[in-house]
Amino acid sequence: MKRCVVVGGSPIENYEFVRGRLSDDDFFIYCDCGLSHMERLGFKPSLIVGDFDSHENPELDVETIVLPTEKDDTDTVYAVKEAINRGFTEFVLVGALGKRFDHTLGNLAILLMLNSKGLSGIILDDYSEIGVVSGKFTISEKCKYFSVLAAGGDAHGVTIKNAKYNIEDADIISDFPLGVSNEIPDGNIAEISVREGRLFVIKIFNE
Repeated sequence: MKRCVVVGGSPIENYEFVRGRLSDDDFFIYCDCGLSHMERLGFKPSLIVGDFDSHENPELDVETIVLPTEKDDTDTVYAVKEAINRGFTEFVLVGALGKRFDHTLGNLAILLMLNSKGLSGIILDDYSEIGVVSGKFTISEKCKYFSVLAAGGDAHGVTIKNAKYNIEDADIISDFPLGVSNEIPDGNIAEISVREGRLFVIKIFNE
C-alpha cells in the first residue's frame, strides 16, 4: 500500500526540504487551500477534498470530494478518515502547522488518532518531523536536535539512552517540558522506551 500524503493550507517556506521527503509513489490528498502548495511541491493530487471556503475549486480532472462548510470534521480530518477507509496505513501531513493555532493542535490530535488505531503518521514542516510513539523505538536518522513530550496524557517509565541527556524510568508529564531539545552524539543511535503512555517525538533537522 502506498503512503498517503495529506496537504493542508498552513504556510510552507522550505519547499525543498519538504519535497525531498516525499515521493512520486505517494498518494496525495490536497485539502482546500492546501492546493496553493501544489505547484511548488511539484506533486499532482490523487484526490482533492474541501469545502472550498478558502480556495477556489480548481476543477481539475482529479477525483474531488466537495464538503459542506458546516461540518464536524476539518477538511484535513475528513481527508485522513477517507484515506483510512481506502486502506492506507501510513500518513504524512504537510502544511499542517502554523498560521491558525487551533488547526495546529487539531492536526497534532490526528497523530494521536492514527496511533490509537495502530496506524503510522507524521507531520512535516519546514525543518522538523513530528510523530507519536509508544513502547520502544530508536532514532538513527541524523538530526540536529530531538525532543520528546507527553502526548495525550502523562508518559511513565521513560528511558533515553545514547543521547546527550539520558534518563531512566522517568515520568514525562503534560505540564512540564522535561524532554525538550536533546541531541544525539555522532555515531550513536538513541534508544527510547516508554512503559506507559505515549510521546510526541520531534526531530529537528535544520533551522
